[in-house]
Amino acid sequence: MNLTQKLLAFTLLGAEWVLWLLIFLSVISLAIAIERGLYYFSLRADFAQLADDLRKLLLDHRFVESRKRADAEKGLEAEVARAGLAEAERGADAAEAAMLGAKARIKLRLERNLAFLGTLGSNAPFIGLFGTVLGIIKAFRDLAANQSGGIAIVMAGISEALVATAVGLLVAIPAVVFFNFYNRRVRAITSHIDAVHQVILAALRAESTHHSEAEPKAKAAEPPPGVRGRPQDRPAFAGRARVCAPAPVRRLHQQGLVVDHHRVAGGGVGG
Repeated sequence: MNLTQKLLAFTLLGAEWVLWLLIFLSVISLAIAIERGLYYFSLRADFAQLADDLRKLLLDHRFVESRKRADAEKGLEAEVARAGLAEAERGADAAEAAMLGAKARIKLRLERNLAFLGTLGSNAPFIGLFGTVLGIIKAFRDLAANQSGGIAIVMAGISEALVATAVGLLVAIPAVVFFNFYNRRVRAITSHIDAVHQVILAALRAESTHHSEAEPKAKAAEPPPGVRGRPQDRPAFAGRARVCAPAPVRRLHQQGLVVDHHRVAGGGVGG
């Protein structure tokens, strides 16, 4: 038996097994759609109020209250806020890194099993069409084996084969609808998370800028290291001019030193 005959024997199985495959995939698709719908419905939260409250608390330097406000919420936006506020005292960069990590983990949870819905929606019609082709091949094979039946046998076989295409479309359409609807929901939740992320980051960077501008002013207001304290606390010699001998006396003294030097160098002069 050559390869063509083996493949022909496989096609003679008909489209029934394809129908069972499509039914099995449709059950999985429905289960995923229900599970994702319940999950997304449980994530409803007033993110706008949360973002506004966190912005006000952070601008007032009330970090403890801001963490308590984030702990009071159960949404994914609050989860990202908690991750950033936990690192807020280390600076804006540390808080941003923590929030980006939390967003990556949340995205994986949001998009879980959505790829299956998209793949099934794209490929279920082709699976049904494959079953239809198998059914048509079987119908022509039956016609060749029983020529007395005529065209009626072919029409009956083709009508049964087209059922696979119909079932494939029936499985694909709900999968595509759920996939698009849930993708839109994921984008909405992600935009809410980004909004909270930007609010926290902007408040922390504003705080960091305020501190960096205040430090040079504080240093400029401090007295020099040698004159700190009140005037009465300074040493008695501070600020006074050094008392030196009058200039004529210094010159006479220097001349005397020169004379003595020549005496020593010349073996004594005049004496």
